[in-house]
Amino acid sequence: MAFALRKRGPSTFERAADGSMTLMEHVRELRNRLFRASLAILIGFGFGIWLATPVRELLSKPYCDLPQARDPETGLCKFVQLGVADVFLLNLKIGLWVGLIIAAPVWLYQLWAFIAPGLHRHERRYAYIFTTLAAPLFAAGAVLAFFVTTKGLEFLLDLSGGDISTTLEVTRYISFVTNLILLFGVAFEFPLLVLMLNFVGLASAKKLLSWWRVAVFVFFAFSAVVTPTPDPFGMTALAICLSALYFAAVGVAFINDRRKDRRKESFAGLSDDEVSPLELDDDPVVATPELELSGPVGASEPVAPPKPIDRRYDDMT
Repeated sequence: MAFALRKRGPSTFERAADGSMTLMEHVRELRNRLFRASLAILIGFGFGIWLATPVRELLSKPYCDLPQARDPETGLCKFVQLGVADVFLLNLKIGLWVGLIIAAPVWLYQLWAFIAPGLHRHERRYAYIFTTLAAPLFAAGAVLAFFVTTKGLEFLLDLSGGDISTTLEVTRYISFVTNLILLFGVAFEFPLLVLMLNFVGLASAKKLLSWWRVAVFVFFAFSAVVTPTPDPFGMTALAICLSALYFAAVGVAFINDRRKDRRKESFAGLSDDEVSPLELDDDPVVATPELELSGPVGASEPVAPPKPIDRRYDDMT
């Protein structure tokens, strides 16, 4: 039995990379990738709704671990709900955030597959590096925000005194914690911005190092604004972490500049209009042997080659 093999044509990614796709094909590809990303987020949202209650309890842990938050009679941690559907809407909001995190590999890949064909090879390599570093940096910022929230709530609730009963509203508390986590996570992405300035050639490592006083001052001022409490502990923790990440980014910038300098050393003695040397191979040209022409298939004797025509191409007669 014979099987017919069909040659596989170029993929959509390959066609987009070489510029052979039309405008309508780009629009259709965008539609398909948005549909896949939305479907993944919808599936993640379903899992997020299922995990909404455990996540809400985890976010409530900094407040519920404090003795001021416990009911003296029952010992339970209680929040206040001002609206009838507040907890239901809060679970939907938490489920959406969890769904975005669960489906992040899918919708990030769809986004990358759409924009990657328009990037050069070195730009794709930088994008891989920055994406690999962005996730752990954001996670580190989120963990620090959780720690700062725990210490900040303890400081703020101690200021109320023993004659005041404090009960927090659930939606405002969760929004406070999630906004702080998001703010700290984004702040921890600042070293990537520093590296980007160096990798594209806008700022050298020496220039970045000369800005360290301004950078440290900005970090402490930013930390003083975003931390929820006036105590120096949370502010100092955030400012020290940002400063350490800045100096680490400057160290990577020094390594990148040294790599660029080594590449430039091989072309240091050449002028801009100098032609690169070419190695010539002076092998002699050898004439090929004459070929014997054979007659048609089945002929017994070879056919003699045709005689040359004794006439020039420009003869008129």
